[in-house]
Amino acid sequence: MILHGYFRSGTSYRTRIGLNLKGLSYETRGIDLRTGAQKSETYLAMNPQGLVPALEVDGGVLIQSPAILEWLEETHPRPPLLPEATMDRATVRGMAALIGCDIHPLNNLRVLKALRSQFEADQAAVDGWAGRWIEDGFKALETLVGRHGRGWSFGDTPGLVDCYLIPQIYSARRFNVPLEAFPRLLAIEAAAQDHPAFVAAHPDRQPDAD
Repeated sequence: MILHGYFRSGTSYRTRIGLNLKGLSYETRGIDLRTGAQKSETYLAMNPQGLVPALEVDGGVLIQSPAILEWLEETHPRPPLLPEATMDRATVRGMAALIGCDIHPLNNLRVLKALRSQFEADQAAVDGWAGRWIEDGFKALETLVGRHGRGWSFGDTPGLVDCYLIPQIYSARRFNVPLEAFPRLLAIEAAAQDHPAFVAAHPDRQPDAD
């Protein structure tokens, strides 16, 4: 497996966590979003959308982190990222989508560049924009983790929601979002700091990191 990604990309980060939780070996190839490497002819030939991550595997290329993580769960079911019960699986997918659909897209690099270039937003305005959506989503997640979590986002083992949550907390800190109102989420972050799969996936530990 070859994972094409960017060390600080939340979608690449969540994919690394999923691969690590599954205990899978993979090669990392950095795509520097700051220099526009994702728009190179070579990369677009592999991923026409020009986004990260992309996973080369079995002679093909998988794009979009939710699809990659679902593929991992289908092809490498142990250890699981999803619980067994149908209702529980739907709950976990909903919690993950809360981040993947409603928080992350509004603070990814493309959106922030547009805020700066088209609306002349300074860093304080960018932080405020990102913080608004992160705080709204985290309020809901804090409640949902209170209902379903027992040490992790859902249950007592790390799973799909945690793949999404930890990178989003990392982003929240980059945007100076206050997190004191989310003690359950911070407890999961603390647990992840001692878990090898999350430690190895951290942006600072990637070969393309600054």
